[in-house]
Amino acid sequence: QVQLVESGGGLVQAGGSLRLSCAASGRTFSTYTMGWFRQAPGKEREFVAARRGAGYPLYDDSAKGRFTISRDSAKNTVFLEMNSLKPEDTAVYYCARTQTIRSSWRDVRQYDYWGQGTQVTVSS
Repeated sequence: QVQLVESGGGLVQAGGSLRLSCAASGRTFSTYTMGWFRQAPGKEREFVAARRGAGYPLYDDSAKGRFTISRDSAKNTVFLEMNSLKPEDTAVYYCARTQTIRSSWRDVRQYDYWGQGTQVTVSS
């Protein structure tokens, strides 16, 4: 059974930074693509970033230049470093796992395991 546990959310002022962590169980962590999604109240869950192993990451346009996804395979952990945060980044952030090809990384339906989410609130 795969378990994903996020942490690191919180309240931050606009322009600030947060680092989210997602600890994963399971020996096959390094062979899967790990993604970050977010969901704001009343909105659909949306793609933020994804990365497979040490491969080239994929970012949503809203995250490019501000967010960085990284992985520590030895610790089975994936991170999302978020800088220059804006109020519109406010959402519950989820990490998830997929086996799909890169061209489908943005598709929420391709992810089979999800964490419980961590709240990020950015005040103006």
